[in-house]
Amino acid sequence: VVDYINRNLVLTPVETTNYNIIQQNNIYSTDFNLIKGQASAKRALEISAAGGHNVLMIGPPGSGKTMLARAYPTILPDMTFEEALEVTKIHSTAGVLDNNIGLVATRPFRAPHHTATTIALTGGGRNAKPGEISLAHNGVLFLDEMPEHTRNTIEALRQPLEDGVITVSRNVQSIEYPANFVLLASMNPCPCGNYGSHQKECKCSPNQIHKYLARLSGPLMDRIDLHIEVDSVSYEELSETDFIEEDSRTIRERVVKAREIQLNRFKGTKIYSNSKMTNAMVKKYCKITDEANSILGMAFKKMNLSARAYNRILKVARTIADLEGNENIETSNIMEAIGYRSLDDKYWV
Repeated sequence: VVDYINRNLVLTPVETTNYNIIQQNNIYSTDFNLIKGQASAKRALEISAAGGHNVLMIGPPGSGKTMLARAYPTILPDMTFEEALEVTKIHSTAGVLDNNIGLVATRPFRAPHHTATTIALTGGGRNAKPGEISLAHNGVLFLDEMPEHTRNTIEALRQPLEDGVITVSRNVQSIEYPANFVLLASMNPCPCGNYGSHQKECKCSPNQIHKYLARLSGPLMDRIDLHIEVDSVSYEELSETDFIEEDSRTIRERVVKAREIQLNRFKGTKIYSNSKMTNAMVKKYCKITDEANSILGMAFKKMNLSARAYNRILKVARTIADLEGNENIETSNIMEAIGYRSLDDKYWV
């Protein structure tokens, strides 16, 4: 500074890069067109990306759950500049910011191992640093083999999934960190992994299956909007060469279009996706036809749904309607949304 004032040093402005140019440099190694089959799972992930809904994938080992999860970020819409600043601040506070990047322009994808502690997930320690759920803010938290995480660690997700924030309290301080993320989880249906499979026989006892599935509590399952089954891919599907799978770019275009509808819908609020609607917003924006309402009423009684599950079904149906360009929630939209909770009867009875 002294040299500059004495005119012994010339300072040049720091070269800046336009945020849009930074986003164009985002490169992903996995694309949906590399995944054979799994049409229903891909559809569910498209709905999740379009509305910010939480997903649980259930299926045997080797069925493609992890690969689907790795491809999921390729269909997410770009972060706004404001979202990028939020993510950058959190990563800087945690000490994980890449100095060569400066600004985090890619939606975070965090995949902690199942041996991660509760503090590593929620945040804390001597300096009350943010944990994995905050590092996943505005992005994705992927929990592979979810039941293998400790019960306390999994249950710690309940409050952030509901409120979008996490409060880290220690002896000398209490800090609230953002934790607005999409939970993407996977699990085997039983210890051996073959329960419900169309190709392999399950060797687990009913008691073993029940104990394994019971690691996920009802209140936590209530907060996951889409429950999807991912079965093994057949040899015919894997060896098919003529059929070209839909690529991420095509799916992402539909997702972005649906998100634009939601941004216009919630303009002037701090809500950016259907999954974050308040109960008042659900009542205002989830207009439903009489036939669709009748079907939802029957499902509510038959499936013994909670009030939270009822609202989440409406939010998913609203997203499906947005993808199809429907102003109101149609019968087909509500039936598809209900279908994503039908695995409760198969696995958690």
